[in-house]
Amino acid sequence: MQIARIRTRRLFHLFLIKPSHYDDDGYVIQWARSSIPANTLATLNGLALDCAERRVLGEDVELLVTAWDETNTRIRPNRIIRQIRESGGHGLIALVGVQSNQFPRAVDIARPLRAAGIPVCIGGFHVSGCLAMLPELPPELRDAMDLGITLFAGEAEGRLEELLRAADRGKLEPAVQLHERPAEAGGRAGAIPPVDVVRRTMGVRTSFDAGRGCPFLCSFCTIINVQGRKSRARSPDDVERLVRANVAQGVHKFFITDDNLARNQNWEAIFDRLIKMREQEGLAIRIIAQVDTMAHKIRGFIEKAARAGVDGVFIGLENINPESLKDARKGQNRITEYRAMLQAWHRVGTLTYAGYIIGFPGDTPATIERDIHIIQKELPVDLLEFFSSHRYRARKITRSCIWPACPWSVI
Repeated sequence: MQIARIRTRRLFHLFLIKPSHYDDDGYVIQWARSSIPANTLATLNGLALDCAERRVLGEDVELLVTAWDETNTRIRPNRIIRQIRESGGHGLIALVGVQSNQFPRAVDIARPLRAAGIPVCIGGFHVSGCLAMLPELPPELRDAMDLGITLFAGEAEGRLEELLRAADRGKLEPAVQLHERPAEAGGRAGAIPPVDVVRRTMGVRTSFDAGRGCPFLCSFCTIINVQGRKSRARSPDDVERLVRANVAQGVHKFFITDDNLARNQNWEAIFDRLIKMREQEGLAIRIIAQVDTMAHKIRGFIEKAARAGVDGVFIGLENINPESLKDARKGQNRITEYRAMLQAWHRVGTLTYAGYIIGFPGDTPATIERDIHIIQKELPVDLLEFFSSHRYRARKITRSCIWPACPWSVI
C-alpha cells in the first residue's frame, strides 16, 4: 500500500511600505485620506504579484505580498515581526520610493525589524540619487548599512526576483546597485496597487508611468540622474493592460507620473488607445499628467490628450524671469509662450496646475510680489504651487491658489 505524501507550502512574506516623513515636532505625517498612491508602490506591487504568480522562489514557496502607504496607514513593526515569525520566519521588508525627507523615517521603521533579524531593504530617489550623484556615501546611508539594511539603487524591473531569492537564502548584499538601466520602461507587470490602498486616497486615484527619463537638463531635477536623459516608453499594450487592470477593481482615475508626458515618443499611440477605450467602450477614464510649457506646439497633442481623458495638467512654469530660468538651466521654457499654452489647455477644458520656484539669486520680496501680480493679471493659470530654490534644489514650501476662479481652492 502506498501512502500519499502531503507537501506543505512554505510561506515568504514581502511587505512593501512607502514611508511618510516627520513634521517639525517629530510626528509622523499621516492623513485619513492621502493624495495619490506613490507610483513606486504601485509598480513594485505589480512586479511582486508577477513574481508570486511565476513562483520565482520555487514551486513549494508561496509569496504573500502586502503593500502599505504610511501616509494613510499606521505601520506597526511588532505586528510585522510577529506575522513573519508565526509563518515560519521567511520574509523581506522593502521600504520603497523613499525620498530624502522620508529616509530618516524609513530607517526608524527598519530598526526594530533588523533587531529581530528580518531582512530590510530601502530603495527610492534618495538612495539612487546619492549613489548616482555623490562621490562617496553620505553618513545616513553608511549608518543604515551598519544596521544591516540593504540599499537598493535603480529600477526593479527584472531585478526584484533576484532580490527576493537573495533574501530567502539570507544572502542580501549591503548594496544592490544597477549600473546599466533597462532599455525599456515596459514589461509584463504594470503599476497595480491594491484597491484598499487606492481607496484610502482622495478621489480614489492611482498612478502609473507611461515612460521614464527626460532629455532636458534642469539643474534642480533629479530625474535625469536617477532615470537618465534617454526617454524610455511603455508600449500602448502595456498602458492598456494596466489601465484595464485598475478599472477592473473600480479605479478609473489616474495620475501619469512621467516627468514630461509630452516627450514620450509613444504619446500619440497611447492616447489613441485611451481614446478608443473611452469613446468606443464608454470607460470613464480621467487623467492628470505632467507636461512641459511647449506641449501646445506639438500638433494634436492637447486635443488628443483631452479626448484621452486628461482633465488636469501639472506644468513647470518655474519662473517668469528670463535670468532665473537661465540660472535653472530651463532654456526650453519660453515665457512668451506661457499665455498661449495655458489658453490652449483651457480651450479643451483642462485644468492647469503650475509649479513656480522662488529664491533665485535675483529674487527679493518685492520682485516676487511683482511677478506674482503679473501672473495673476496676465496668465490664466488655475493653481500655482510655490517651491523654494536653495542652491538650485527645489523644495516645496507651500501650496496656494492665486487665481480667483480656481476650483481646487480647497486643496
